[in-house]
Amino acid sequence: MGRALRQLHADPARAWTVAGLAAASGVSRAALGRRFTALVGEPPMTYLTNLRLTLAADLLREPDATLGAVARRVGYGSPFALSTAFKRVRGVSPRDHRRGGAAVLR
Repeated sequence: MGRALRQLHADPARAWTVAGLAAASGVSRAALGRRFTALVGEPPMTYLTNLRLTLAADLLREPDATLGAVARRVGYGSPFALSTAFKRVRGVSPRDHRRGGAAVLR
């Protein structure tokens, strides 16, 4: 699973699928899902979502970073998609996070 983790961290913005990550890691989708979840504690796509949102949270602290630029950099197709995911997972909007609002990890 080290190979899968390295690939996700090296290119979090890539349009990853379980099938694509499994192929890039040299294992079957079922094996990837089972092993990844057992070792990491969550399925690969959940891990990727959390990775992307953690990166986005860091990038949003940069004063000149636009929501659109952050969205593209972490793999979301639009600022709206990033904002929706951010609020769902982190408990605050990107704007409130940028202002220093406390994030609630779920």
